[in-house]
Amino acid sequence: MTALSLAAWPARGRVLFPGALACAVVAAAATFLSQHYGAPVMLFALILGMAMNFLSTEGPCKPGIEFTARHVLRWGVALLGLRITAAQVVSLGWHPVLLVAVSLVLTICVSMVVARLMGFNVLFGLLSGGATAICGASAALALAAALPPHPLKERATLFTVVGVSALSTLTMIAYPMIARALGMDEHTAGVFLGATIHDVAQVVGAGYGMSQATGDTATLVKLMRVAALLPVILFAVMLTRSAGKAAGGKRPPLLPWFAVAFAALVALNSTGWLPQAASTAGSDLSRWFLVAAMAGIGMKTQLRELVDVGFAPVLLMVGETAFIAALVLALLRWAP
Repeated sequence: MTALSLAAWPARGRVLFPGALACAVVAAAATFLSQHYGAPVMLFALILGMAMNFLSTEGPCKPGIEFTARHVLRWGVALLGLRITAAQVVSLGWHPVLLVAVSLVLTICVSMVVARLMGFNVLFGLLSGGATAICGASAALALAAALPPHPLKERATLFTVVGVSALSTLTMIAYPMIARALGMDEHTAGVFLGATIHDVAQVVGAGYGMSQATGDTATLVKLMRVAALLPVILFAVMLTRSAGKAAGGKRPPLLPWFAVAFAALVALNSTGWLPQAASTAGSDLSRWFLVAAMAGIGMKTQLRELVDVGFAPVLLMVGETAFIAALVLALLRWAP
């Protein structure tokens, strides 16, 4: 790094500060509302950000909002690696691992096929299916960061975040009742909740709302789905690289830097060398970065862009949610 580039950082920071601060304020407000009213924090960040979208049109906040929505998002995805360890996955045994792998692959593949049949870009199926199969809004943001620029990408990301957050809240309420109605024991109920509910917070709420043992199992299964984020990002990048090659366009790198950082932090966290306080702080920082990035994305869009999407994407996401739930129930029924 040259002396010139180092000298440019203070000036760059002054340019980015107003917009980044606006995103941070919205993130803090969204977190406060989420803690007091129990709704998904990403949904609050999106709604509050959209209410302040005038900041991103012109003026001093625009560069910082763009920076937060793009670069801070990637830092948040990288720090997600501090939430999981290899030991957590191994402790569950082979059957939940196989169940999560099968349900994840089939959900994403079916979503891509159905999206194509409904007339959408196949990447929208990958985005919505990945959010449904992995970890809700966080996965949607991570996959969006890995996909190439597209005029409709931000609108698709926003719609996916809204849809998956709403569906995650509904499933948090409905799925424990389904587990009780089917007479599931604590372990089976935990696997079911962890393998089907979209967002981590809703999994925790549903699992521990049933029992301590159910909550522990549900959280571990959910973190296993979070660990699948890396191979799905790699698949998304390879898919877009091949499409770019076929179209003669510029091919993206084989693996984005934030995906490499995610894998490195998972490996580091798995060694046990990292103090628990550092792991917790990194995980909290990841959540703050993702919420701030969601606020920035909300500021960059307008409500009419979501209204113009229509009913078909809603039907697709509801179908994805129903599909993964039915598939997991079938796999649990056939469990040895």
